[in-house]
Amino acid sequence: MAELMVRDGTWTFDGEVIRIVPGSERGVHKLRQYLGEFTVPLAAVAKIAYEPARKGGRLRLRLRDGADPLLQATGGSLPDDASPYQLAVDPGRVDVAEYFVDAVRQALTLEQMPDGPTDRYLLPGPPVPLTAAGVDGIATFDGERVHIEWRWNTSETKRQWGPRDFTLTGLEAVEWQAPSGLESGYLRFRLYGAAEQPAPDRDPNSLELWGFKKESGTTALLAAAVAVRLPHPSAGLPQARTAGTLAAAPATEAPAALAPPAGNAPAGKAPAGNAPAGKASVATTPAATASGAADDHDALLRRLRDLGELRRDGILTEEEFTATKAAVLARFHTAG
Repeated sequence: MAELMVRDGTWTFDGEVIRIVPGSERGVHKLRQYLGEFTVPLAAVAKIAYEPARKGGRLRLRLRDGADPLLQATGGSLPDDASPYQLAVDPGRVDVAEYFVDAVRQALTLEQMPDGPTDRYLLPGPPVPLTAAGVDGIATFDGERVHIEWRWNTSETKRQWGPRDFTLTGLEAVEWQAPSGLESGYLRFRLYGAAEQPAPDRDPNSLELWGFKKESGTTALLAAAVAVRLPHPSAGLPQARTAGTLAAAPATEAPAALAPPAGNAPAGKAPAGNAPAGKASVATTPAATASGAADDHDALLRRLRDLGELRRDGILTEEEFTATKAAVLARFHTAG
């Protein structure tokens, strides 16, 4: 057993997992405190190092690419002080930090752990439900559906779309970018069939982020919670899945471009499916309808397989698996 306890937090290694507990003092970044205590399996670790400094130093843990949904969703754009995989070491604890590094490295060698990319998540991601606030809206995620309510200060472009809802089967990916200087950050839900990516303040599928404060921290966690429930980007799974945004939207309907609803619809009254008015459904002929239904069945079957793997790997609880499976089966019968 190796344990390093400093003001910044506590890391413990028992030979199989590294338990990370953030510090509770004022200088500890809010994102790390929101994330709370969690464990990293040895199989997810690529490297560990102690970096000495004039006063103390820093313990740095590098995970295998694709192992952690938080790192995957944020694309490596987390500021250093927000990363849960760094620990500031007090001057009097340097020897303990070096011992900790040696213990983890020895275990990696003895177990012959690979350090290359993974094709599945090895960490479970943040628990749900989650609520995250951006500058112009508030997003909630219950494990199956993302809902966005716009704030009073959102742009007119977004307001015309009304509240937004996205199902997991309609999402190709979730993207998170920290603000940088005068450039806004964003939490973006990328839909299948939506090729256009407007600026965050005009994109109805995005929350705009200013500054890395409370709002940005919780949006990063929400992005990770969504990412871990989508197919892993390196899993080699077929990418043709259902492109729907609202439960009421036809399974074959996909937005061709981002445009506000036609007419002067009151804010909060989005058209069915949040799809632009005047855009024809993909299935416009009987042949296309039959093909779309077959594709939809295939996508739902793949989703059921994905859910089974997520439950087997411990990413979904039994309750989450049962509820999500029921929702997928309901869509399956509807599509039939």
